[in-house]
Amino acid sequence: MKRTYQPNNHRKSKKMGFMARKQTNIINNRRKKGRKVLSH
Repeated sequence: MKRTYQPNNHRKSKKMGFMARKQTNIINNRRKKGRKVLSH
């Protein structure tokens, strides 16, 4: 029997990765705030 969650790293990075967040203002806002870590 398979477990429920079968993670797909490529799809996840496309949706939630650094480049995906760069297209919106999320990264810039965090940069302005002076964050040490912009995205994990």
